[in-house]
Amino acid sequence: MSPSVLADTLVIDMSEVYQAPLAAQVLGDFGADVIKVERPGAGDVMRNMDSYARDRGLVGCYFASANRNKRSITLDVKVPEGRVALLRMIEKADVLIHNYRPGVMERLGLSYEDVAAINPRIVYAVATGFGEDGPIAHRPAQDMIAQSLSGIALAGVEPGEQPRIMGAAAVDFSSGMILVQGILLALLERTRSGRGQQVNACLLDTAMAIQSAEAASLLMYDYETNWHKRGLSFVVPTSDGWVTILGFFRPNPLRLFCQALGISDLSQEPEFATIDLQIARKDDLSALISREVAKYTTEECVARFEAQDIICSPVLPLKEALSHPQVKHNGMVARMTIPGQGEVELVGSPLKLSRTGPEIRRGPPPLGYHASEILAQFDYDTDEIAQLLRAGALGPAGKGRPA
Repeated sequence: MSPSVLADTLVIDMSEVYQAPLAAQVLGDFGADVIKVERPGAGDVMRNMDSYARDRGLVGCYFASANRNKRSITLDVKVPEGRVALLRMIEKADVLIHNYRPGVMERLGLSYEDVAAINPRIVYAVATGFGEDGPIAHRPAQDMIAQSLSGIALAGVEPGEQPRIMGAAAVDFSSGMILVQGILLALLERTRSGRGQQVNACLLDTAMAIQSAEAASLLMYDYETNWHKRGLSFVVPTSDGWVTILGFFRPNPLRLFCQALGISDLSQEPEFATIDLQIARKDDLSALISREVAKYTTEECVARFEAQDIICSPVLPLKEALSHPQVKHNGMVARMTIPGQGEVELVGSPLKLSRTGPEIRRGPPPLGYHASEILAQFDYDTDEIAQLLRAGALGPAGKGRPA
C-alpha cells in the first residue's frame, strides 16, 4: 500500500462525545498521528456511558465507535505543568480539534489566536452545537436537540402527531464529516499560503444543510416537501417482516407494483388512472397493496419487486444489517485490538480510496494508555514525566501499562 494520505500529520484531539472525535478518527484512519488529550480521572465522558463495559472494567462501546487510531494521554491543562506539556505538543501539531463551548478555550488561554501565536501553521478545528457566537451559542447542544430545533423532528409528521427523533445520531455524524472537510481544505490551502486557519462546524448548521432540498421548496416557492407524499412509496408488512417499496423514477409505478404482486393493473381503474389520482388516494392504495404483500415473505416480496425493476428493500434491524452480505463485502465491520482487552468488531470507514485507503493501525485506547510514549515523543525524560505526575498534571494510565 502507498504511504497514507495524512502520514506525518500530527493531530491533537481535545474533543469529547461523538461529533468532533469522529472527525479526528477519520484523520487517524487515513494515517494521521492522533493524540487524544483527556481529562485525568474520567477522560472523555463517552468512556463511561456504556454501563456494561464500565461495570467490567472494559473500554466503552460508544467511546470505541469514534476513537480508533488514536493514542491517549491525560493532562490537566489548568495545572501549569500540564499546560506546558500541551503547548509543547501544539508547537509541533498540524491540527488541533476541540468541541468545548464558546469561551472555554479562551479562558484557558488556548483560543485560535493564542495557539496561532506559537504555531501559525496550525489548523484549529472547532465543533459546536449552535456556532461560536449568536443568540443561543452559549447553550448546551446534542444531536436530538439539533433535530428538534432544525425541523428534522417534524419532517413527514402529520399535524397533531408526535415529533419523531431519529434513533441514530445522524446530525452528529454528518457534522463530524463536515468538520473533516474543513480540516482537509485548510491543510490543502496551507500548502500554498504556509498558514493555518480556524475551521468551524456546528450541529445546527449541519441539520439545516441536511434538509437543503426540502428547504429549497419553502425558500423558493413557499410549499413544504414531504417525500413520502410526493410519490408512490410504501412501508408495508410482509408475512414475516416489513418491506419498503418506492415508485420514484418510474412513469407508471402502480402498474409495476401490480405486476410484481400478480394482480390486475389498478392503474387502469378510473380512480387510479393518473399519478396525481394515485397520490390523492394513496391510503386506499396502501391498504390494497398491504393486503397483497402480506401474502408473501419479505424475501419473496423483494424478489418480485426487483424483477419489475422497482426500488425496494427489506426493513432490517441493525443486528441483521450488520451481518448483511453486502455490508460484509464492503468491509463495514472491521476487527481491531484494544490493549489489555483483546479483539473487537466495530463499524469501519465508509470511505474507500483505490491506492491510499483507510487503515486500522490501533483500536480505541484505554484512558492514558500511551502517556509515556507520547511525552517521550515531545522530548520529556523520565524525571520530567515524574514531575508531571507529582504536580497532578498527568493522570495515571488506564489498563495495560503504567503512565
